[in-house]
Amino acid sequence: MGTPVIDVHSHAVPRGWPDLAAACGGSGWPWLRVDSERAAMIMVGEMEFRPVGAECWDPAIRLADMAADGVDVQVVSPTPVFFCYDRPAAQAVKVARIFNDRMVEITANGGGRLVPFCQVPLQDPEVACAELDRCLAAGHAGVEIGNHVGDLDLDDSGIVEFLTHCAEVGAPVFVHPWDMPGGPRLDRWMARWLTGMPAETHLSVLAMILGGVFDRVPETLRICFAHGGGSFPFWLGRADNAWHRRGDLVRGASARPPGSYVDRFFVDSVVFEPAALRLLVDAMGADQVLLGSDYPYPLGERPVGTVVHRSDFLTPDQRAGLLGGNALRFLSPRGQGEATVTDSYGLSGRRPDRAAGRITA
Repeated sequence: MGTPVIDVHSHAVPRGWPDLAAACGGSGWPWLRVDSERAAMIMVGEMEFRPVGAECWDPAIRLADMAADGVDVQVVSPTPVFFCYDRPAAQAVKVARIFNDRMVEITANGGGRLVPFCQVPLQDPEVACAELDRCLAAGHAGVEIGNHVGDLDLDDSGIVEFLTHCAEVGAPVFVHPWDMPGGPRLDRWMARWLTGMPAETHLSVLAMILGGVFDRVPETLRICFAHGGGSFPFWLGRADNAWHRRGDLVRGASARPPGSYVDRFFVDSVVFEPAALRLLVDAMGADQVLLGSDYPYPLGERPVGTVVHRSDFLTPDQRAGLLGGNALRFLSPRGQGEATVTDSYGLSGRRPDRAAGRITA
């Protein structure tokens, strides 16, 4: 059989959930204004946050879109607005449980092709570890986290404690930027998404490197950064230069220059243009790039994998790796290997038929 095509970056929104103010206390919670059977608006308090469609909660629509794009397996993660890191942990864990349980419900009807990732109250590492363990037992395959908790970046001791636990229990981690700063210069043209998201991810990759996280956590940690690692790959040379020339300020707790850590983490392929993907592959190595789409949101890529297929500089083996082989390594539970992952997702003995956009026996 061929290597399955695996999209590691997609999101879901449940069709409904309990009144969070009644369930958790407090006010200003997200809620869903249902406008029709196929359309809704995520609200935060009285503010409109994002319009969403039925593909966010209907697995049949999701599977049809996957078939049209030739995607065999899709990792389905929470939408970051629900992370609630600014809330007390006792409230945030109640929210996490609500959305995590509904994520299992959404993906349960995917025939094994929809792989759920959970969310955790990252502001409290002990509670976050407990919720991750609960979710792994319930069928989640990994966890999505935001790239920071308030002013705490990924080198914070509590977050490092959680990442260490992820490594110990074999849970892959998907890092998504969120909670970008606003202001007059950023609140127009979706500038927080167009410039703030890449910068947020760049900063958090640097925090893991210069904060010495990769020198402290087990090498078994499997972690992937969304949106091609933000602006980090483009400015990797600048970071290395600064590490050598201004080590008094830049080196932090890192043992080696930033470029020597790129084999410790993955990035996804949501960069849209072959020239950008070539830079990404050159900076990170082809083995560290995973197919991602940001489905079903409008700033994502459709058809999924377009940039990989358009990139004629890739060798056949590199293309196969980007489309799915590398993701098998990322998802492999507790190092059990690619065959185990393929079996787990019901793909054994099935060959991807790319021309027809379907899987055949």
